[in-house]
Amino acid sequence: MTPRSDARTDPRTDPGKPLRFGVKLTQDAPVETFRQVWQVADQAGFDHVWVMDHLASLGADDDRPIFDAWAMQAAMAVATSRVRIGCMVSGNSYRHPVMLAKLATTVDHLSGGRLELGIGAGWNEHEHTMYGLDLGSVRTRMDRLEEALQVLTSLWERPRTTFDGAHYRLVDAVAEPKPVQRPHPPIWVGGSGPRRTLRLVAQYADAWNDTSSTPEQVAALGEVLERHCADVGRDPAQIRRTVQLRLREHPLAALPALVERYAAAGVTEFVVVLSSGAAALRELDEVVAALPTLRAAAGAGH
Repeated sequence: MTPRSDARTDPRTDPGKPLRFGVKLTQDAPVETFRQVWQVADQAGFDHVWVMDHLASLGADDDRPIFDAWAMQAAMAVATSRVRIGCMVSGNSYRHPVMLAKLATTVDHLSGGRLELGIGAGWNEHEHTMYGLDLGSVRTRMDRLEEALQVLTSLWERPRTTFDGAHYRLVDAVAEPKPVQRPHPPIWVGGSGPRRTLRLVAQYADAWNDTSSTPEQVAALGEVLERHCADVGRDPAQIRRTVQLRLREHPLAALPALVERYAAAGVTEFVVVLSSGAAALRELDEVVAALPTLRAAAGAGH
């Protein structure tokens, strides 16, 4: 399949291609399966390809294989040449934002400026208990995420950063080199909380990712986002609205109609999440074959 265009183009400056599709593999698969997914995505016309950020596998069995998200993104960067890459989403509670800024900059350079930076507040209580990590209350997590976004953008945009927050403190901190993408890679904030999460999206994000809302709920939350944008003086058209479509929840045959409904609700980016294990490559072949139909459905929704 011939790619529609060069996905290395920063979506923030490429309004001519507003509708995009990605594919995501998360856990319980060998590295070679991940490599195949990345390479197929690179060759088959997908716009982006994703991994997941967790320390233990999700689901009833927490001991299934799962790899480090940022090591995987570095591998994605050198295993592909066209498709944009990212993690949906990086858990803020796992890493200090200085470390995250350095990791993201490194991957952005390795990929030639193709990184999409996904970030969320963190949520998996079981993991945090298992490893002795501080998760905190929802309010604490959101406060910490807001400070992390401030630290990240400052490190990427300024020669040095001094920051005195409740959770992070930096003194005349240097961060070199800067990312290839300027002022920084596109930031995707994941979550659907109407009060804090969408406020942070309005203030800091280039893309909002919703993981579980229906098209009707996304439309209603989009109106909340627009009100937050008005409050902070942001044009809501600058923020891409994105959703994840899990094949374990939505059969492939149902996706075109679902994509059309989401597109009508303002969604412009779709990430198809493959099942774990041996089914992933079979599903990937089916999604590749369905990609033209999905793009047509998204266009019909607009």
